[in-house]
Amino acid sequence: MKKLALITGIFLMSILLVSCGNQDGSNQSSSQINGAGATFPFPLYSKWFDEYSKINTAAKINYQSIGSGGGIKQISEGTVDFGATDSPMTEEEQKSAETKNNSKIFHIPTVLGAVVLTYNLPGIDIPLNLSGTTVAEIYMGKIKKWNDQKILADNVGVNLPDKEIVVVYRTDGSGTTYIFTDYLAKAHPEWKDAIGVSKTVKFAAGQGAKGNEGVTGSVKQLPYSIGYVELIYALQNELNYANIKNDAGEFVTPSLETVTNAGNAMLDQMDENLTVSITNAKGKDVYPISSYTYLLVFEKNKNPEKAKILKSFLIWALADGQKYAKELGYAPLPESVSKKTLEVINKIN
Repeated sequence: MKKLALITGIFLMSILLVSCGNQDGSNQSSSQINGAGATFPFPLYSKWFDEYSKINTAAKINYQSIGSGGGIKQISEGTVDFGATDSPMTEEEQKSAETKNNSKIFHIPTVLGAVVLTYNLPGIDIPLNLSGTTVAEIYMGKIKKWNDQKILADNVGVNLPDKEIVVVYRTDGSGTTYIFTDYLAKAHPEWKDAIGVSKTVKFAAGQGAKGNEGVTGSVKQLPYSIGYVELIYALQNELNYANIKNDAGEFVTPSLETVTNAGNAMLDQMDENLTVSITNAKGKDVYPISSYTYLLVFEKNKNPEKAKILKSFLIWALADGQKYAKELGYAPLPESVSKKTLEVINKIN
């Protein structure tokens, strides 16, 4: 409660400062804040920007959902005020971007989410059980049919069809792909060398689509297909999604609780950059394809007005904004992470 009161208090002071600086409506166009990046948190960010603009009319935030790779590229080139990514910048990417823009770049964790395996199986409306090994071999082209013995073994009593699996994957530089491949590299010994862990990899089977939106649309249209997307995209499109086998050997349903459990299991592993991989985290009731998602923000914005607005927005997002996370299928930040993140946000100028 004390932490929430502190965040809310700072948030209200930030709004007051921004409002006082814009009473005459001047510099509105120069204060438009532009961002780009991950599709994973796009539904939530859209809600946040809309709700915050009702509170602070000086806040005009434009966000382009182009994938994590695009978000990192644009913040690196200094063409946006913030980027968004599910895969942290590499040390090389961050050093290069900071040198070019003469400013440190902060990773600001915003929420946690789940990547799910969604599928279109006519006549089957129950959650399937899938292990990491099975999913890896589907995407490596080794398991080709829905009634393969490895799938049947984990789904006793389910009448799976003798049909080819239509594999769908992301074609753009994608944080969702990074999370997915990061999990598979931990769950299947051959994956890391055969396919790799990256925002963009060359899959051995299937067809590509752009963005979480594109993969969702393809799975919805193609019978006997499977694809990986952020949970909210499956929920909004009423698509089935699988229970995934975790490190403890349980088949776990992706949910707010099981994603939160994954985050809590790795709290002591978060680095100074506020980044951590929580895929395949140990423990019971842990959903294994979980991840933080991040905003990439300059410590020193070239436009002080933009820095002030962005700072006040981020403080709001840590406090009142978190209530919208649950409504859209994301897990709010753990309290200890919110506290560390607030300390970083206060350095923005």
